Formats: sequence, structure tokens, C-alpha cells
Amino acid sequence: MLEPISVSLESLNLGTLAPMLVAICGGLGILIIDLIKRDLDKTMYVMLSVLVLFVDLGTVLGLQAGERGFFDVMFIDGIAILSQIIILAASMLFIPLALTSKRFHEFSYPEFFGLFLFMVAGFQFMVATDNLILIFVGLETASLALYTLIAMHNREKSFEAAIKYFIMGALAAGFYVMGALILYALTGSVEIYKIEEVLIAGDYANLTILLVGIAFMIGALGFKLSMVPFHTWTPDVYEGASAALAGYMSVVPKIAGFVVAMRIFEFLIQSDVVWLRDILYVAVVLTMTLANIMALVQHDVKRMLAFSSISHAGFVMAAIMIGTTQANSALFLYWILFLFTNLGAFAMLWVSRHKESRWHERYDHPYEKFSGMIQIMPVGAVVMALFMLSLAGVPPFSLFWGKLYLMSAAVNSDYIVLALIMAINSAISAYYYLKLIVYMFLKSPEENEGTVYMRNASKPLQTIIGFSVFLTVFAVIAVEPMMDIITAYVQASGF
Repeated sequence: MLEPISVSLESLNLGTLAPMLVAICGGLGILIIDLIKRDLDKTMYVMLSVLVLFVDLGTVLGLQAGERGFFDVMFIDGIAILSQIIILAASMLFIPLALTSKRFHEFSYPEFFGLFLFMVAGFQFMVATDNLILIFVGLETASLALYTLIAMHNREKSFEAAIKYFIMGALAAGFYVMGALILYALTGSVEIYKIEEVLIAGDYANLTILLVGIAFMIGALGFKLSMVPFHTWTPDVYEGASAALAGYMSVVPKIAGFVVAMRIFEFLIQSDVVWLRDILYVAVVLTMTLANIMALVQHDVKRMLAFSSISHAGFVMAAIMIGTTQANSALFLYWILFLFTNLGAFAMLWVSRHKESRWHERYDHPYEKFSGMIQIMPVGAVVMALFMLSLAGVPPFSLFWGKLYLMSAAVNSDYIVLALIMAINSAISAYYYLKLIVYMFLKSPEENEGTVYMRNASKPLQTIIGFSVFLTVFAVIAVEPMMDIITAYVQASGF
């Protein structure tokens, strides 16, 4: 007779699941409250969501690095804790934007907040495991919620954006499953650390089959990280989504993708699998350069920021290709600084959002709309200019330090040419960022009512933009202590 299998709660280590359970229970709680009492004011749901995110952050900070849990599929290391902190910080910055204006009707639906918390839980699952199946579950949970959030903006462009994102996401999911299947067939495991052990023990004997599996993985993560040539959906989806959600999408899904890429690719790079390094090198250079060139010819500021965020993702992928502790620490520093600056820049577009495309038939945010903004809304023009200078990497603003640390990591690993390409791309990007500043400060206002920029400048929005401006301008004070904390977390992960 077979002995029953006994599993003790202690060995399950359910504490590793606690952050995701908080987010999932929060989302379900909001939906249940709506079932019991309909038509509650959206401020109630905003406060509940922020509270859930705060509790979630508290549980993440209470985790110990180096733990495994829930049948060993959960893996909590320094990288998992650090990336969850970034995901939750960005989410806490985004949710209060729901208090901006009554005209953005998606925020009046409780389902919006429930789906948002499910999406956050999905991203947390992606970063807090090294099990290929659970990464996939997290990826699909987050993606399906995000498609719906985009469509809830309820404009023709939003439906188009959601459908494009859904189709591309489905293709990426297929690529990921195929890659995971090949890795499983090759090694007999879906745990990344066991895959690494089997490949090293076999001295990378089946390199051709491994190349096919990794090619599928590069394709899947390339879609999620908008790497060239998998980037084509990005500007259209950002254009269709609300400005604030586009800013959020440019940061949070990508940090989850970077962590997965780090776990899958870096052990191969450190084992001197040369072809993977060469493929990533080409992808990084193409992503940085082509996205910059495409941003130069955009007529719409939102599309320009979309291409710019693709270029920044290329910068950060360079850190994964380099694969040293210094490079990985620089990756997280860069993305934290980028979080505040980019979310701030997209939020400034949110300030000037209105229902009718009164400036241009095709675009909501053409450059002409910002002509003479310094005369109509001086503070807004100065704030937007600060964000543009930071994105361009002008010292002493925040992203200058991110680029400096990334380039120094490249130079220290003898990637001199790569560091030069990064510097040249920063110089190219300065042109299209400065183009917006020229329109705002040196051109006369277009004939239109002057109040158009002030439509959504509510107190929550002003507070979040103010916070982003403060961190963009005074990042120099925080860079050293942040780098020390990040390096400690990265070293605790063994990267």
C-alpha cells in the first residue's frame, strides 16, 4: 500500500508567496466590494489599491534573500526583492493618477483596479521564480490584465492597440513555450538552476539544439522588451493607451523581462557561450541605434517617447550582455532613475490630454501642440524640459548617472566600442529631445484657447510630477547610497 505524501507547511515556506497573495486578495477584495455595494466613488478604490500596494511592499521588504518556497518553485534572491520594489514603487506612483479627471472613465470602473492588482501579482511571479512554467504563468496573468486595461481607455485607437498587443503577446508566448520545451527536452528540467547544472555537466554538448531553444527565448523576450526587430507594436500600443498607462508600460513590464533575461542568459554568457553574446551584442546595438533614428522622424511626442523608451531598453540590455556584477547593478540603477523621469514625461502629456484632436487629424500630441508652451503654462514647460534633458543624459540630471555607470561597466569589461556606440546614441537622442524644448521655448503659440494645457492638472497629478522632478534634478545626492544598496542585493543573488 502506498504511503500518503505529507507536506509540512514549514517546508512549503508560504512566506515567499505572501507578496503575490496580498496583491491577488486585494484585487479580489475590490471586485467583491463592488458586488456588495455598487457606485462607490473611485477615490475609495484608489485608496484601497494604494493600501494593498503598501502592504505588498512591506511583505517584500520582510523577505530574506536566498529562500526557496512552495515546492521550490518560488525563488527569493536579491534580484527578486529589488525588482519587486521597483514594480511596486512604479505602481504606487501610477495609481493616484486615477484621481485626475472625471473624463477618464476607465478609472471609474472598480474592475480597472482589480485587474491592475492582478497584473502587479503576475509581474511579481515573473521575477520571484526561476521555474520556466511559473514565469510563463506570471507573464500571461500580467499580459491578459494589461491588454484589458489598455482597451478600457475606450477609444478606437485603444481597441486597436489592445488587439495589436494581444496578437503580438500571443506570438511571444508561443515562442517562449517553444523555447522552454526545447530546454526541457535537452536537460529534463524547467528549473533554470538545474538546466545550468545539466548543461555544465555535459560541457554544452548539444549546442545546436540549445541555440534553437535560446533563439526562441530571445524572440519571446525581444517582444516583451521591444528589442529590434520585435519592436513594431510598441509605438502603436503606447499611442492607443492612455498617456499615464503608456508611461507605466514603458517601465514595469520591462523590468520583469530584464530579470527573466538575466536569469536565462547570464549563466550562458558567463560560461563563454560566444554565439549568444554575439547575438545579444547585435540586438543591443540595433535596438539603441534604429529606435533613435526612428524617433528623429516622429511628428508626435508620444510616439517619440515610445521609440525613446525602446532605445533605453537597448541600453539596459547591454548590461545583461556584459553580465558582470557592476553591469547588473548599473542596470537596476538606470531603470530606477528612468522610472521617475519617463513616468513624469508621460504624465506631462496626461496634463494636456483632451478628447478632440484639435491640433492634428492623426496625432493627439504633435510637436505643434507644445508651441510656445512657456507663454501658456510656464511651469509645465520648464518641468517637461527637465524631463527631456534628463532622458538625453545631460548632467547633472538623473539619467546622466545611469548612462555613466552603464558605460563605465562596459569599459571595465573591455567593451570599448559598445561604450562609444552608447555615447553616440546619447548624442543622437539629444536632437529629438531638444526639438521639443525648441518648440516649447522658442516658437509662438498656435492659435487656440490657452487653457488647453491645464485640463487635468489636478493635485495628485501635480504631486506625482513634482516628486518625479525632485528625483530627476537631485538624483546626484541619491546615486551613491542607491548604488550601494543595489550592489548588495545583486551580490546576494550571485550575479
